[in-house]
Formats: sequence, C-alpha cells, structure tokens
Amino acid sequence: MNVSGQTVLITGASGGLGQAIARRMREAGAIVRITARRTEILDALAGEIGATAIAADLSDRADVARLAEASKDVDILVANAALPGSGALDGFSPDQIDRALEVNLRAPIILSRLLAPEMQARGRGQIVLMSSLLGKTSSPGSSIYCATKFGLRGFGQALRADLRGTGVGVSVIFPGFVSEAGMFHESGTKLPSYIKTITPGACADAVIGAIEHDRGEVDVAPATLRVGVKFSEIAPAIAARVSDRLGARKIADQMSSGQSKKR
Repeated sequence: MNVSGQTVLITGASGGLGQAIARRMREAGAIVRITARRTEILDALAGEIGATAIAADLSDRADVARLAEASKDVDILVANAALPGSGALDGFSPDQIDRALEVNLRAPIILSRLLAPEMQARGRGQIVLMSSLLGKTSSPGSSIYCATKFGLRGFGQALRADLRGTGVGVSVIFPGFVSEAGMFHESGTKLPSYIKTITPGACADAVIGAIEHDRGEVDVAPATLRVGVKFSEIAPAIAARVSDRLGARKIADQMSSGQSKKR
C-alpha cells in the first residue's frame, strides 16, 4: 500500500518517535491524524504538519473506544503509544502494572479489533504495531516492558495470519536503542561505546517501508544488535550470561532510574 493519499492514525504522537513518524507520513503524502494525552504538544504538531489532533488517554478504556469510533475511516493504524516499563517487578505498584498493560498492549489490540473490520470491508489497510527488540529478547529490569512487547509480537503474527488474503496487512516494528527522542533517550542512559543507536527518522522510514511492502516484521537496529537478538532467540541462557558480562544490568539500572518518574 502506498501511503500517499491514505488516512493514517498515529497513537503516542506527542513523543519524539511518534512525532517523527507523523512528519514522515505527512511528507509522504498521507492524511495524518495524531493522538496522545499531552494536548499542548499534540496541537503544536498538528498545526506544524497540517494534521488532525484527537486527545485521548489510552489507559482509559472509554477513551480507546471513543478514539476507535472517531477513526473508522482510517486506512492505516500505527499503534506507537507506550509507557516506560524499566525496573524490577517489585518496584511497580499494581496500578502501574495495569496502566502499562492497558497502554502498551490492550489499547493496540482493541484498536485493531475495532478498526480491522472497517479496513476489511474496504479491501485494504495496514496495522502497524510498534514493539521493541525487547519484544524478541529479554534483559534485566524489563519484565513489565518485555511482557507488553512480546505480547505485541505474538498478537501481530497471529492477526497477520488471520487477515491474510483480505487486503489488510499487519506489521510489527522492533526498534533498538533510539537516540535524540523516545524513552531511552529521555532516561539519560549512557551506553557502552560498542552499542550503537538509531535515529527516530530511521524508525519512521521503517514504518513506511513496512506499510508499502507489507512486511510482517522489521528490526530497526545496527547489525550487531540484530545478531545479538538472533543469538538470544537460539541460545537464551548463554546470551543472558554474555549480556550480564557486557553490562546489561548497569544499563537496566540507569534506565529504571531515569524512567521511574514517568511510569
């Protein structure tokens, strides 16, 4: 599906990664609708790129239903919104766990459930789910985040199979560490020199490429990280020991500290 002329809904558009996706979509000729909780940022972005802004809190089930009702005509859903989830499990209250599950996993599932039939009726559409490399492999201090991102991968794979032949595609995007914007950048975490980052623009380009070529899964990360993830899927116990020796716990502690106030 060529994105030019298509109506796209992007969740989590007040964040840096969501903003990058929205700008790229507009540059590619899409009719852009953006949604988030932070209306001051949302409205500014809408004015900048000529998008329609819809304020919604994806942890509120009524808001999710309202957003879907207002978006029945969209051709493309980019489920990008997510809450940070770094830290030990006992560092999260039950309410914080519920909120992460609602925003990161339930909201994309419900939006897909409510919008996919409309796309099927028109014979075209694309659902894009923003996961993470932590949706393929785990690391210390990421149990809640991994639970949501692994969940998106499984949901996306199965939904893609269910929709095969209907004209509606499903793509799952797996970014690595993103510089300049997003959860990792905002946490202030310092990576070892051997771990490289990607830009928000690279993620946005991957989203457009996934839509236009109907790709089921797209990793957006330097080659070394992609190889590491593949190895962890084959030999998770060995990969976990190697990861610990390379400083994974130190990185996890920094991210947890930086994100603790934003859960």
